[in-house]
Amino acid sequence: MDLILETERLLLRPLEFSDAEAMFAMDSNPEVHKYLWQKPFQDIAESIKIIEYVREQYKTNNIGRFATIIKETGEFIGWTGIKFVDNHVENGNTNFFDYGYRLNEKYWGKGYATEATKLWLDYGLNQMNIDKIHAYTHSENIASNIVLRKTGMTFMEEYIAEDGVKWNWWLIENQKENR
Repeated sequence: MDLILETERLLLRPLEFSDAEAMFAMDSNPEVHKYLWQKPFQDIAESIKIIEYVREQYKTNNIGRFATIIKETGEFIGWTGIKFVDNHVENGNTNFFDYGYRLNEKYWGKGYATEATKLWLDYGLNQMNIDKIHAYTHSENIASNIVLRKTGMTFMEEYIAEDGVKWNWWLIENQKENR
């Protein structure tokens, strides 16, 4: 996949195996996993496995999570992007487009998540012509819920996953006429 997207401060490109070390640094941090599944990575092999999985999604679905890089410094700050969920059921749904992101803790609170989210939602709706993009966040993850709300997503409902954790289900719909 050769798609590269840019915002004012960020470069978004397909994940590469050279991102594994920075990805492991992010995913081994318990704070990063606080509102996920409380399973920080223990070995860089887990990061490599995720990169392999995402690279397969590029081939299968022509989209997936992208490395998110600060243009000015070249630093990998995490991943952002749209993926097609067809390998599990979430809130009773499968075969849907999902927006998500994960950033290394040292880059939180700097507006990067909002900047990337705006770009991805615009790209998904206006370039890919996706009808609906969903997202889900831990109900207690205030920062991520704020990012989704202020970038145009609509809170739909709270649901409880199989593990008993409360999540918020979000949606943005394509308003383009004559898609």
